Amino acid sequence: MGENDKPVISQAENVSEKPRKRGCVGHCVKFWWAYLILLIVVIVVVVPVLILVAVPKIAQSKLDHAELILEGISVSNTQSNVMTMSINSVIKSSGGVSANIEPFEGVMYLEDRLPHTPFAKINFPATTAAKLQTVNVTQELEIHDIDALTTFNQWLLANETLRVTVEGETRIRVKGIARNYPVTFKKTIEMPGLNHLDGTIVNNTDIFLSPDENGNNFVGDTYIPNRSLVSFELGNVTFFNYLLGDEVGEVFIDNLVVVAGAPNKNRMRATIQNDPVLHALGEKPYCDETNGVLPFQIRGKSVKNHGEELEYFTNALNKYNQTIPIDIGGTLKKSVGITIPCGGLPH
Repeated sequence: MGENDKPVISQAENVSEKPRKRGCVGHCVKFWWAYLILLIVVIVVVVPVLILVAVPKIAQSKLDHAELILEGISVSNTQSNVMTMSINSVIKSSGGVSANIEPFEGVMYLEDRLPHTPFAKINFPATTAAKLQTVNVTQELEIHDIDALTTFNQWLLANETLRVTVEGETRIRVKGIARNYPVTFKKTIEMPGLNHLDGTIVNNTDIFLSPDENGNNFVGDTYIPNRSLVSFELGNVTFFNYLLGDEVGEVFIDNLVVVAGAPNKNRMRATIQNDPVLHALGEKPYCDETNGVLPFQIRGKSVKNHGEELEYFTNALNKYNQTIPIDIGGTLKKSVGITIPCGGLPH
């Protein structure tokens, strides 16, 4: 190594992170306007979209997944064009969203019959999105479509189950957002039907040789089952009465109210032709195998309440025949002391 060859000293510079941070700050300071624009876009575009689109969809979804549980319907003060309807129900939901639902007018129609023609319009009260919400409604109901109401009564009478939909447009306000959002309330309920009032019983019967002042010669107690959730005030009901396919008289039940639940006991009276009944009692199988129990049939003829004909009940009861076995042989023996042998009474 010569005199002029000096050693080379390498010096490593320790670069800290501070300059990088200063670089980020500098970048933000330099491009502050771009970040401001981005913030404005978020505030002006994204937030309104969230409020106007996402929140209503969430609210509608919560409403769609809620369950409407029908506990009972009561129909009273029935008249030709108006009645009082009370509905007791519960709305069950998952909760999680604090919201208020405005009162609204809902329509009720048969889900499985097209077109979906409302048979009733109900004013539902304001509710909340609580997990369990009791909704009870009582109102005077104007009958706008007698045919639709008649069809509902026919379906209720004839079926073991039927599906009824409640639908209406309302608005919902989610807590923390000062805005009401339109939503659709639509729930389909499967409810038990009357199944032709199958199981109706007539007992404690009496026969009169001479008709009373009303022309009746037969009385008894009726036990009418109501497996549905609907209680009815019908009024004075008159039925056609048939025996083995022939009309033999009329049956009357006054002030008839059929309450949901246990069998309804009512006193009935009837005007029945004697000859067809006596003839049937002397024929097989009624004179021996059934011990005088005859298969009478009834079909609605008239339903009147407050002096008015109720077509929506009359036409429903008129659509179907109902068979009711009655122990006429035993009643005749008890009331009059007569037993009809096979072949009939001797002439």
